[in-house]
Amino acid sequence: MTSILLRGRTLSFLRWPETIDDHAAWRYEGDGGLLIRDGRIVAAGAYAEVEKQAGQGVEEIDHRPHLLLPGFIDAHAHFPQMQVIASYGAELLDWLNTYTFPEETKFRNAQHGRRIARLFLDEMVRHGTTTVAAYCSVHKASAEAFFAESHHRNMLNIAGKVMMDRNAPEGVLDTPQSGYDDSKALIEEWHGKGRQLYAITPRFAITSSPEQLEMAGALCREHPDLHMQTHLSENHAEIAFTRELYPQLRDYTDVYEHYGLLGKRSLLGHCIHLSEREADAISDAGSIAVFCPTSNLFLGSGLFDYQRFRSRDKALRIAAATDVGGGTNYSMLRTMDEGYKVIALNGEKLNPFQSFWQLTRGNAEALSVVEKVGTLDLDTDADIVVLDARATPAMRLRMETIETLAEELFLLQTLGDDRAVREVYVAGRAAKSDMAT
Repeated sequence: MTSILLRGRTLSFLRWPETIDDHAAWRYEGDGGLLIRDGRIVAAGAYAEVEKQAGQGVEEIDHRPHLLLPGFIDAHAHFPQMQVIASYGAELLDWLNTYTFPEETKFRNAQHGRRIARLFLDEMVRHGTTTVAAYCSVHKASAEAFFAESHHRNMLNIAGKVMMDRNAPEGVLDTPQSGYDDSKALIEEWHGKGRQLYAITPRFAITSSPEQLEMAGALCREHPDLHMQTHLSENHAEIAFTRELYPQLRDYTDVYEHYGLLGKRSLLGHCIHLSEREADAISDAGSIAVFCPTSNLFLGSGLFDYQRFRSRDKALRIAAATDVGGGTNYSMLRTMDEGYKVIALNGEKLNPFQSFWQLTRGNAEALSVVEKVGTLDLDTDADIVVLDARATPAMRLRMETIETLAEELFLLQTLGDDRAVREVYVAGRAAKSDMAT
């Protein structure tokens, strides 16, 4: 039985922080300890108390003065798009046709998929992300590559083979039947293997025929414990095209309702331009609107109305995500920095405790994995990020004047990136330093 004792300033969340002074919403220890045994947290609290429980011969790692938080969670990212990030000048549909679909065609080559899966999960760990909900390409081999790499690292990740059978080049199309069959085989092979979770993944209504969405709905009925991930209402041209393709349905959201794709594990990327009816339907189904601020800004798609969605009578469940490659960074710190600006443009402010709740427990709740990750609670998986608010000269200078934890968190969010991530633990194993060697 392997055990380690981590020492540092520990912070985790119990619920949504209503205000910057809502101290009951989080648990903070200025000198905290985390006792990890066989990849799980078995004691947490003040270091002096946890150290007593550790016993003799337990390896101790002292991360003071750094912060120890649950590992970050990214609720929507496209792993095949690593070589698409930083592509100039297009809005969504042109961007897909010009850059994304040609790039994803390369994933017919299984070796290419294995290479990119390895590099993608390297970037996740480097930036402090320990769980990601990932889109693979249409090719079964791309999902096999992703899951094999994730399983090798013992990460808790959610992923699925994209289903798309129209309105894209031949090299990235499947059929309704092959999409169903490939997804079914991947579910049987990978869902629940180690820490792997499968997501049924119709890309979006434009690239799936009614027959394919019927198949996706059948998979959801056959496997009600699985996630479903797709895109919704990101761009005005996308919405108009969807209405042309499905004229008999009330709106874009009704497409997914009609085919049985809305539920408590349905992750709907973007959700920028929702009508009130659509927002009500998503709320009623318990589905999740995924906020992708860097992507929404970069592609000029629009501003996600985070605070209104949270506070409306029928509130929406919300997650946050990088979206790479439509996004501009692999870092969830950078994501919430841009998210802060989007929310400010809508006339609201997100306090730093709310941001870090979203990165950790908030996203874990949205992805229905909070019993396993997203907190520092006892008997959860020891996925932990170690943050250094003095990681760069500019951050060190600003820290000279910082007096509160809230100010420190806001500094990390505003100036932090992968350099602020000193270490990452995945199921109790040091993953960032191990990767560097």
